[in-house]
Amino acid sequence: MKLLHYLKYFLFHVIGLLSAAAVLAGGAYITMGLISVLVIYVVGDALCGDDTSTPKFEYPGILTVQLWMALPLLSFIVFAAIWSVSPGDPLGFGAALTHWTGYDVLAAREATASIHHVSTVIVTGLMIGMVGTITGHELTHRTWDPISMLVGRWLLAFSFDTVFAIEHVYGHHRYVSTTEDPATAPRGRNVYFHIVASTIKGNISAWRIEQKRLARKGQGLFSWHNAVIRGHLMSVLLVGVAAAMGGWQAALFFTACGLWGKALLEIVNYMEHYGMVRNPATPVQPRHSWNTNKRISSWAMFNLTRHSHHHAQGEVPYQDLKPFPDAPMMINGYLTTILVAMIPPLWHKLMTPKVLAWDRDYATPEERALAAQANARSGIAEMEALVPAASAR
Repeated sequence: MKLLHYLKYFLFHVIGLLSAAAVLAGGAYITMGLISVLVIYVVGDALCGDDTSTPKFEYPGILTVQLWMALPLLSFIVFAAIWSVSPGDPLGFGAALTHWTGYDVLAAREATASIHHVSTVIVTGLMIGMVGTITGHELTHRTWDPISMLVGRWLLAFSFDTVFAIEHVYGHHRYVSTTEDPATAPRGRNVYFHIVASTIKGNISAWRIEQKRLARKGQGLFSWHNAVIRGHLMSVLLVGVAAAMGGWQAALFFTACGLWGKALLEIVNYMEHYGMVRNPATPVQPRHSWNTNKRISSWAMFNLTRHSHHHAQGEVPYQDLKPFPDAPMMINGYLTTILVAMIPPLWHKLMTPKVLAWDRDYATPEERALAAQANARSGIAEMEALVPAASAR
């Protein structure tokens, strides 16, 4: 039974390999692979219930290696995706794979219709968001471990978001659920506006945090010491590798995949703290994040689902996070909630009652006053109707 608790987190790697295999198989297999990934998460979470177990892991080093394995895995997935749109056969990969497997991947690639290349962008961006960002998030919280930080930043480079290692750890965790946090979506905000706004403001915040750090150390802002600049150069290097493999078309293709992966992060930010309010001077509590304990999301996302505990104690490794079943709960598992968030009318229909219930059941008196102000600005009729005339002014 103890072994299962280690093995369950390999579901993450299995889904990544499934995605790569689908891309390499070409044609309709790509779209079927994408659909399979969606079904695993959405249907799996719907049928498999919650995982509220809190096992004690005697060998946490195994779990750290599982995280580090995400970098070669994501590199392979992205290599396969770029190879699938390259005019030649970079590194002779296709010829070698055909020889080893007996399946002609080169012919399959040539026969792949444009619609299935769109599926490649979607599934690759999904893997950049899940294999890259989720693992990069966990690793860049381990500021005491240089290997984890290095692996984490390279994972984030695939989505052009190495600044996440700065803004998220030193900005978001400090200001979460307040108006000062770029990643916290106020009530009534459209998710597509949030993707753009949070990206721009998050980069500005990261630059300012890094500027202050360099000033304290007496180091130059425009120098190799600047982690923002170094991070963006890491992403530029990846674009260069894509261009070397397949020209400008491959570079553009990789950029589209990476930006979609970045957009997924901002959608996740949107749904993790949507509508929450907090006085920045008060401690972050489990009630300031939307939580979920859905089994498949938990196993295949390294317990990102246990977000309430993560924000209450950001330094706790993923395997030690508690489920907090009494915390505010998301609509469902992560991918299901992402899909709902991408349909704004459905999102607001389902989340408005949850946000108002949060005001009633979780908020302090001070937070209820902040919530009334947020309701007045929301543009949502059900929220505005609850605002006393004095609060609306």
